[in-house]
Amino acid sequence: MNKIATITMATLLGLATLTTTATAADSINKGQKIFTKKLKGACGFSGVKFAASFKQAEWEAIHKAGKMEEEVKKLCPNLQEWKAKWDTSLYMFGYEYGKDSGNEPAC
Repeated sequence: MNKIATITMATLLGLATLTTTATAADSINKGQKIFTKKLKGACGFSGVKFAASFKQAEWEAIHKAGKMEEEVKKLCPNLQEWKAKWDTSLYMFGYEYGKDSGNEPAC
């Protein structure tokens, strides 16, 4: 009985980890799509430059402080439309490809 419980818990933990990883990847991809479709024209530069505007810790601090819209509008002053639901996805995109991440987006 104890062995079954251990196997069940290990399986649940593994599934939770896979789900979290998949969700984070989806959010990063969603942030990249939002940038490409909604912000790139207003910003006038690529997603590489956008994400590299801040280091990962800076992206995290901006998001935690609830200042995503404010900081993005500083980077992209011609941006007319902003939706609060973009905050997390754009944060995840910026964090993943931040200045010090060593990663580079394809947009």
